[in-house]
Amino acid sequence: MEHKILLVEDDFALAMGTEYALQAEGYDVVHVSNLESARNALTQSFDLILLDVMLPDGTGYDLCKEIRQKSIFIPIIFLTAVAEEVNVVQGLELGADDYVAKPYRVKELLSRIAANIRRYQIQHGSRPEMSHQFGEHLFLLEEFRLQCKGEYVDCTPSELRLLKELILHEGQVLTRNQLLERLYDAEENYIDDNTLSVYMKRLRDRLGKDAEWIETVRGVGYRFKKRG
Repeated sequence: MEHKILLVEDDFALAMGTEYALQAEGYDVVHVSNLESARNALTQSFDLILLDVMLPDGTGYDLCKEIRQKSIFIPIIFLTAVAEEVNVVQGLELGADDYVAKPYRVKELLSRIAANIRRYQIQHGSRPEMSHQFGEHLFLLEEFRLQCKGEYVDCTPSELRLLKELILHEGQVLTRNQLLERLYDAEENYIDDNTLSVYMKRLRDRLGKDAEWIETVRGVGYRFKKRG
């Protein structure tokens, strides 16, 4: 099945190179260079959106917010020239699923695209839950925040990304390799096995007694317990 991608990017040279790479990989690509054209294009159905942050008539954050407010659930990957953590968090809190910093490596971009499309395909139904209650904790997927008894829990983006990945695959075993493929730090570097162990320990520490929801499958990986 050919997947359709909306590429919103005003840098013509970068857009053409990206479009060529995506088409070579078998994707159907629609390229627009501003928010107005993107809004018009969204009358079509897409499997993923690649969204530049800075655009001639506004920001990608504006469009991301509009899309989520309309309950359009589609993977959104931000293309940003600013890899600072504050910008990354802003995009994720607005409902984006991922980000890639420019200049990006084509193989990395393709990997992120495939992973996000796959993740949406395996979710039940077309609209995933926007929050996930477990024990005393509530994970807000759209806001990319964790609460405990109504109070926000201070977590790093990497810890939240790990928790989100586990929750989206509730009841499924994720191998350490699968998690390593999907997780990366604020500097755009894929994490190694030791770093994954550190993130997991920190996440469990923050969850306290609710850490029991994350099960270790010895010799394989981890599983977030299925509710009910």
